[in-house]
Amino acid sequence: MSSTTSGGHTSAHDASHHHHHTSGNIKTVFFLNFGFALVEIVGGILTGSTAILANAVHDLGDSFALAQAWYFERKSGSESNARYSYGYKRFSLLGALISIIVLFTSSLFVLVNAIPRILEPRHPDAGGMILLAVAGVIVNGIAMARVSKESGMNAKVVALHMLEDVLGWVTVLVVAVVLYFCDIPVLDPLLAVMITLYILFGVVKNLKAMLPVFLQAVPDTFDLEVITSEIEGLEHIHAVHHAHIWSLDGEHNVFTAHLEVDTSLDAEAYRQLKELIRALVERYGMYHSTIEIEYPGETCRNLL
Repeated sequence: MSSTTSGGHTSAHDASHHHHHTSGNIKTVFFLNFGFALVEIVGGILTGSTAILANAVHDLGDSFALAQAWYFERKSGSESNARYSYGYKRFSLLGALISIIVLFTSSLFVLVNAIPRILEPRHPDAGGMILLAVAGVIVNGIAMARVSKESGMNAKVVALHMLEDVLGWVTVLVVAVVLYFCDIPVLDPLLAVMITLYILFGVVKNLKAMLPVFLQAVPDTFDLEVITSEIEGLEHIHAVHHAHIWSLDGEHNVFTAHLEVDTSLDAEAYRQLKELIRALVERYGMYHSTIEIEYPGETCRNLL
């Protein structure tokens, strides 16, 4: 038996640069978010706004998630070794999962605190809320802009964190302006509940996209039967079995298969077959492939 292994057309240097750039942006977002969370705590106490204090607790939770995302994004760009032969790309996925858990938990915390305020609303210092809200929109908007253009599931989850914070501060700003002119304090918890439910919808959506990656499902962008049929149509290929496509982190996909050839291949025919497989892998944009050749009369050692 023999096997061939090939990689995609993204160079190691480009991948390293990408991870360095992404982790750098997440680092910046972390310090912006954490620093402003401390400002929120002081501002919430001074204004007497439960909504701002809830936002402060929420942002502290976000800061923890961002610290995790920053660490795992840096780790995901590390080179492969004997322990992690595929490298650390799945660490980025782990960071995204931790971020989602923190985001889900903190959203529940906001709901638990906002719902009682609907029944017993209190009137905070609207003027102070307006100042903090404007600052919150600016700071979190800058943070979201830093990561919104990054690819990768980890960066997307971080962007979702920042979107939640921006929407939260827009809500506080709108409510604060209304409260400044009108005595309707119940608007604050009502809007907080609406925004939190919207964010929870995004959390569920991201979680649904992430679970198939953890379970090594075939990515939606591939049709395994079509690819298998295409390979079986190549010269000398009698059949394809044990074909698998799965994703390391939602971006970098892996393909493995056993190819049954109809005759023993000489060196030139074998080289041509490998070239055809390499071209197919590149055309579908796969990151890595491993192909095992089985000659006529050879029993497949993999019985699963």
